[in-house]
Amino acid sequence: MELLKAIHDRRSVRKYRKDPVPEQIIIEILDAARAAPSWANTQVPRYIVVRDKNIQDALSQTLSETNPARKAIVEAPCVICLFAKKGQSGFRKGEAATDKGDWFMFDSGIAMEHIALAAWNFGLGTVHVGLFDAPKAQQILKIPDEYAMVEMTPLGYFDEVPKQTPRRPLNESVFSNIYGEPFVM
Repeated sequence: MELLKAIHDRRSVRKYRKDPVPEQIIIEILDAARAAPSWANTQVPRYIVVRDKNIQDALSQTLSETNPARKAIVEAPCVICLFAKKGQSGFRKGEAATDKGDWFMFDSGIAMEHIALAAWNFGLGTVHVGLFDAPKAQQILKIPDEYAMVEMTPLGYFDEVPKQTPRRPLNESVFSNIYGEPFVM
């Protein structure tokens, strides 16, 4: 599959079949995440692949009852949880190098999108889940305090490709040279 096709075709999936995801495909997806760039090659993201239904159920309880991904966390054959080492990405000699502070969220977002695109390549769905009680999830997964729980995604096969959500036209998001100057297409 071509990269641009995957970028444009990928959708957030919230309904999954029970079919297990082959171990080799999970490895290839995680290897794609490992290839993601990071600040000064710090490679701060870490992953837990959850297939235990009791743990998936506990993780689902960290989402509000109205979160549409809550059911997907339990329904999918597995969940990939991303957590990151704090205090390394974005730092030089122990000090934040930019006004953005700790860059683990930047690095984690890139890695998780690599997971989403690689999964789509294999005909698998994902959905970025970031609205949850992260400290509670971190406790459930027994992640040490020097890490921060960032995001999770259900991973699995699906029957229907969700509809594409509308996208803002480029001329509303892109400017030339300075803010407000139209980008000429």
